[in-house]
Amino acid sequence: MRPFLLQSFLYSFFLLGLLSCKTYQLTEATPVSGSEGTVENLYFSSNEDYVYKCQMDIYKNHVSGILIIKKLNDTTHRVALTSDFGNKLIDFEISDTDFKLHYVLPDLDKKIVINFLRNDFQQLLKQKYPVTGSFENTNSKIYLSEIGKRKHYLFFNKENGLLHQLVYTKNNKEKIVFSFEAKKHIFADSVNLQHKDFKINIKLFQITETE
Repeated sequence: MRPFLLQSFLYSFFLLGLLSCKTYQLTEATPVSGSEGTVENLYFSSNEDYVYKCQMDIYKNHVSGILIIKKLNDTTHRVALTSDFGNKLIDFEISDTDFKLHYVLPDLDKKIVINFLRNDFQQLLKQKYPVTGSFENTNSKIYLSEIGKRKHYLFFNKENGLLHQLVYTKNNKEKIVFSFEAKKHIFADSVNLQHKDFKINIKLFQITETE
């Protein structure tokens, strides 16, 4: 990563402290009874490799590469990001509670960058969610999962039962919105990760598809 790009990336995080986050409220949804005990995001549950074209927009800077996600066991994934030319940028193992860094490009070896990646991928790869509330609107069944100060809202399409949106909040502030396009429950054809408290957007587009 070029030095000026890294500098802009770190500056983005500095600006985070100056920006306010929007309070999240579920609108146009009706509570329903008989909620399920647990719901799951199964998009990264296969033992096959998930390979995506990755595009990151960090304020006015653009980074692209290849992202590979591999499920190691029921709780842990391995994630590697390379440049378009095949140079490794970062390689780590991650679960809900653990993070093990195998390699990071020296220019990226900053605590604030590592924490950003750790949080984003913990939210993206989390599979099981205890349900504390259920809702529905015209198009979706919506499940609320509360874990401490963190809340997750999972939106499942009524027609095909596929997860199409995941909203992550902390202290009732909207933090990240994940949008999914998929044809089956174990593989997302595309993923759009949008931060709400600063201008970072990550897009993933399938390269290889699991069976």
